[in-house]
Amino acid sequence: MKVLISGGGTGGHIFPAVSIANALREINPDCEILFIGAESRMEMERVPAAGYKIVGLPIRGFDRQHILKNISVLWDLWKSMRKAKSVIKEFKPDVAVGVGGYASGAAMKVAAKLGIPVLLQEQNGFAGVTNKLLKNDAKKICVAYEGMEKFFPAEKIILTGNPVRQNLAGGDKQEAYKEFGFSPEKKTLLIIGGSLGARTINNSVIAHLQELIDSDIQILWQTGKGYIEAARKSAEPFLCDRLKVTDFVSRMDLAYAMADVVISRAGASSISELCLLGKPSILVPSPNVAEDHQTHNAMALVNKDAAILVKDVDAEKDLVSTALQLIGDEQKLTDLSKNILTLAQKDSANRIANEVISLIKNK
Repeated sequence: MKVLISGGGTGGHIFPAVSIANALREINPDCEILFIGAESRMEMERVPAAGYKIVGLPIRGFDRQHILKNISVLWDLWKSMRKAKSVIKEFKPDVAVGVGGYASGAAMKVAAKLGIPVLLQEQNGFAGVTNKLLKNDAKKICVAYEGMEKFFPAEKIILTGNPVRQNLAGGDKQEAYKEFGFSPEKKTLLIIGGSLGARTINNSVIAHLQELIDSDIQILWQTGKGYIEAARKSAEPFLCDRLKVTDFVSRMDLAYAMADVVISRAGASSISELCLLGKPSILVPSPNVAEDHQTHNAMALVNKDAAILVKDVDAEKDLVSTALQLIGDEQKLTDLSKNILTLAQKDSANRIANEVISLIKNK
């Protein structure tokens, strides 16, 4: 069994791709897997680190502000299509899986033209441009949200959810309190900025550190490496055994286990994790993503009373007060946890892998 997987550009594309590959290997250890990514993007490091071979294409996104610059982009697209064709003809995959991103567009288009069945995986509640362009080439489209018929043919859609990190569930609360030096007697607020950090979330916390400390709750604040110095400097006057500031949390299973409320961006992977773990959450969608898809992701939960939304533009004023109000409202915490759990899609990676295998069997 040979499977081609393509996509990347962000962790939100790369993690599902690697998870699907891992699930395929678990089902069939002899499965050959080749990735196609975009040169100089993060997948060229992350995929080999996960133990898989990857080929890079010189593909880039279109510059919507400087139209003339797209002449070179079109040239790179042509080169990428040629290289993808050469790689695919040599590898001879039984099936191709696209998870979004520039490279995925070129690779899946070529694969479909060569008669290779294509499966797409869409992580967001608002479909990405690449997957929308590929909808007619795909045999199956695995999605994480209901209502995706507005983007894709209904007969191709399979609701599988997004693969999440396998080591997140089952964290022990008591171990978590020891790990972070927190007390089981106090409520805990977990603030996640992502690996790169979230400027608005961090600035909102910095502006209201006094209120957070006065509230007598515990705060685990993950700033992202780009913001750690400014955060530590701002937090210095407030440092105590109830405030931990770090750029990275290695034991996210423990951090989630003890969190009573989570503040997070609304990326697809983050939301899938929060649903699976049933965590009461305040979502602050990033405004700096294509087609505002994080707001669409967040609203899929908010509309079912499964999360609270604070707009990025309002965060510095409202985020901390919203969090403090929520963490003290036991009934609201219970309702949010119960409702978000109903949206969880379990065992997503294996379900997608089985759809991949069924395409091969029906080829």
